[in-house]
Amino acid sequence: MMTRVAESFRNIDGPRIKRFCANNAAFLAFVVLVIVAIILRGDVFLSSTNILNILRHNAIIGIIALGMTVVIILGDISLSVGSQLALVGWIAIDIFNRTNNVFLAILACALASIVAGLFEGVLTAKFKIPSIIVTLGTMTIYRSIVLFALSGGGLMAGVPPGGAGADRDRAAAAVYQSISNTDFLGLPLPIFYWIILSILLHIFLTHTATGRHIYATGSNEKAAMLSGVKVDRIRILGFVICGLMVALAAVVETSRVGAISSAAQGVTHNMDAIAAVVIGGTSLTGGKGRVIGTFFGVMTLGVITNMLNLIGVNPFFFGMATGGIIIGAVLLQKRLDKGK
Repeated sequence: MMTRVAESFRNIDGPRIKRFCANNAAFLAFVVLVIVAIILRGDVFLSSTNILNILRHNAIIGIIALGMTVVIILGDISLSVGSQLALVGWIAIDIFNRTNNVFLAILACALASIVAGLFEGVLTAKFKIPSIIVTLGTMTIYRSIVLFALSGGGLMAGVPPGGAGADRDRAAAAVYQSISNTDFLGLPLPIFYWIILSILLHIFLTHTATGRHIYATGSNEKAAMLSGVKVDRIRILGFVICGLMVALAAVVETSRVGAISSAAQGVTHNMDAIAAVVIGGTSLTGGKGRVIGTFFGVMTLGVITNMLNLIGVNPFFFGMATGGIIIGAVLLQKRLDKGK
């Protein structure tokens, strides 16, 4: 028996272990952090209330990160998702307040995001402007529009056009807020939205020709073009998908609180979404990435934030932790890729 065990250890392939770690880094990091959290504050961390809070609070970033995954697989990046969320979130609430129709509010929000995605995609694909420049510009444009529209303030669901906060129709507001503040099978609906969208995007990327074209374009655009892939259309589609995810996240976030803030909404979402995708193993150079990795990347960030809260770390340091994680994840990814 001991001989077989010894033989098994001798047969361990170092490069194979490195490949496994590279492909499952987000999951392994998540497991390690959960163990650390249990050691530090297991009594609170393992409570059902705390676990649900982690899932609920990270569902919005999780949805945005799905769209960011597609964009980064293409070798691009989006710095505008937070400002875009504020803009289309305002559109959703404004349309709802004017019509009391949830469907029209969601539709208007989605259409606005599609237009934004098309705009960014065309500038990147057709005009060959680097996506980091395009989205840096649109980030400022979107935020300026919503700041102007709301005079730097906010808007609550259920307030009729021209009305004040005191005129809020609480029954109408409750209808809009039910999108995110309703439980199903004991779980908040945003968690189901996140999981369902993750499954659908995974199927799209791995089981459709368009999904394979996205990977091919991000891996080697010239080779993909020579193979007959319409790379410009694929790149534009990537930004449209990202925009749709932002629209859904905007509806979920604004319905959860029943309001939108023109200055504060989505300010940290850019970095959080990028961090989650990078931690999940998606390569910033394109051509590589998995939805399951992004899922665990989001959960890793969620556990870190939750753990810092539980041990009483000043919230102003959370951004420092996120920035450090991005740098560390990229360095680790490069190190592990060398072993493949």
